[in-house]
Amino acid sequence: MKYLMFLLSSLTLIWTITANAENWHNSKWGKEDTLGSVNLITAESILAASKLVQTGKRYALGQITSRDTPAFGTRMFELFAVSHGGVFDGTGEPYKNNRMTTNDDWALVWMGVGSQLDGLGHIGIDHVYYNGNHVKDFFSPGGLKKLGIQDIPPIVARGIVLDIVAVFKEKDPSQVITVNGLEMLKGGTAINQPEIDGALMRQGIDLKSGDVVLLHTGYMEMADEDKALYMKTIPGLGMDGALYLSTFDPIAVGADTFGLEVIPFENKDNAFEVHLELIPKRGIYILENMVTRQLVADKAWEFMFVLGQARMQGAVQMIINPVAIR
Repeated sequence: MKYLMFLLSSLTLIWTITANAENWHNSKWGKEDTLGSVNLITAESILAASKLVQTGKRYALGQITSRDTPAFGTRMFELFAVSHGGVFDGTGEPYKNNRMTTNDDWALVWMGVGSQLDGLGHIGIDHVYYNGNHVKDFFSPGGLKKLGIQDIPPIVARGIVLDIVAVFKEKDPSQVITVNGLEMLKGGTAINQPEIDGALMRQGIDLKSGDVVLLHTGYMEMADEDKALYMKTIPGLGMDGALYLSTFDPIAVGADTFGLEVIPFENKDNAFEVHLELIPKRGIYILENMVTRQLVADKAWEFMFVLGQARMQGAVQMIINPVAIR
């Protein structure tokens, strides 16, 4: 029976790869669709997610973002506070008879720093993006004219977290390290179908259409210990794992790392294959730098996931702080 299940699973993956190679330019939600997997959210699915709330405990899934946050490539984050009157020392001239004083702030920010949502206009194949949209038809330096973050509706869904560290502790402890008392996977460890199935079985949960799936690798805290190493190599989702998760039609897939997928890449001749499989081919969103450790500590395997991202016109990505409620 196990062999039969493995064979059926393998055939499903082969069919999926072939179908995607032929048809990925055309979304299953129609030629005009710009939203992708959030089309799976319905009133019924939201009500079902709300039933997961049993304790009222909430978890901030976004990390604190600052100029010290590790970021991919040349991305940066700079925030400046300014007082009333435009001064930078907090001593702006009081206003009116009641001596009102204020502080404001402004920022020079890449939206792909820290905890972030990757939109459907973020990554493509040879300048072709989700649903066959060519970059020349929607890109503008002033913001995307299509596939922008502002059009994504509030995301309320069943969320699950998969403790991949625990799986490797049982099957291959050599891939688990301890840094400052915290367990994490080694950089470069790939997460594929066996590990996903292992976590599901271990935690007694299953995958459902419309889920938000988070992978706990424990690796986020490596950034505090060795920022250079953290940016060089991370554990993450492999192509087999991405294809497997995709068969369940998730809304989004995320992890507690800056890149979701394993780095160095499984195929050294290709870049970000998992991103390309999920976003342009399937319209599945990616969540990066998600804070998962407390969820795992509490064994909060299922929860209501809530995200209302800032609706900045034409934005490609967005710094976010989703909330898990159980």
